[in-house]
Amino acid sequence: MAENTKLVMETVRAADYDRYLSVLYAPENKRDALFSLYAFNAEIAGVRDRIHEALPGEVRLQWWRDVIAAEEDRTQIGHPVADALRTAISAHRLPKAAFDNMLEARIFDLYDDPMPSRTDLEGYCGETAAALIQLAAMVLDPVQAPRFADLAGRAGCAQAMTGLLLLLPLHRKRGQCFVPADILAAAGSSPQEFVTGDGGPGAERAVAAMIALAREHLSAFEQGAFALPVSLRPAFLPLALTRAYLDQMDGSRHSPLDGAVRLSALRRHWLLFRRATQGWPAV
Repeated sequence: MAENTKLVMETVRAADYDRYLSVLYAPENKRDALFSLYAFNAEIAGVRDRIHEALPGEVRLQWWRDVIAAEEDRTQIGHPVADALRTAISAHRLPKAAFDNMLEARIFDLYDDPMPSRTDLEGYCGETAAALIQLAAMVLDPVQAPRFADLAGRAGCAQAMTGLLLLLPLHRKRGQCFVPADILAAAGSSPQEFVTGDGGPGAERAVAAMIALAREHLSAFEQGAFALPVSLRPAFLPLALTRAYLDQMDGSRHSPLDGAVRLSALRRHWLLFRRATQGWPAV
């Protein structure tokens, strides 16, 4: 294995183990491109963790814009993930606009502004997780992928919202609020209270509403997922874990506010294997 390829793969393995496992079910000749997409996503999702300040974070996101927008050539720039991503974009004719939209959405991560509304949250999920699923689908089967763009939208919302729930303790510690202000208001809370408060009844009601919203999108995805061709399954495979995560949140004695939600490695492997080999049943 080339050293750069190994570094890209290890980036995904360390930062996004669920997606790392999903790539192992993809055809071997598609894995490098998928790893490059997921490593790119891990890089831009982790900008705040590495840089901490918003303006330098925006500079880093702009660097990625410039790398992606540059004219295609075979000159390597010396960044393993960037070089691998440029290769994948060229080889699979991936739309650069999707990456630009993803980077634009990630600016929100750098600041502590509250998420304004459910519509804004769904837009954020669409430009990040849903776009990533659709790009992966284009790598796997560019002929079939456009047929399932709407399904990717639902899948991305379910996956991203579940991920945000899993990261609630970290976000609250930072002073970030991804729970929409309109959902908090309906729950009798506010972004400031949710971030700084003690997780009282209003916060619990808001979390329950977020779980219900993620389930709504997951159910919509599952209603159409039976039609996914085998070729596209790896792009959607992380959704095999989403319902299990949400069930843990509903059934646990500990709220996601406490960061207590976990799936064992064995269960994750089993759920991924089952969907990879059997697909999703008709609902």
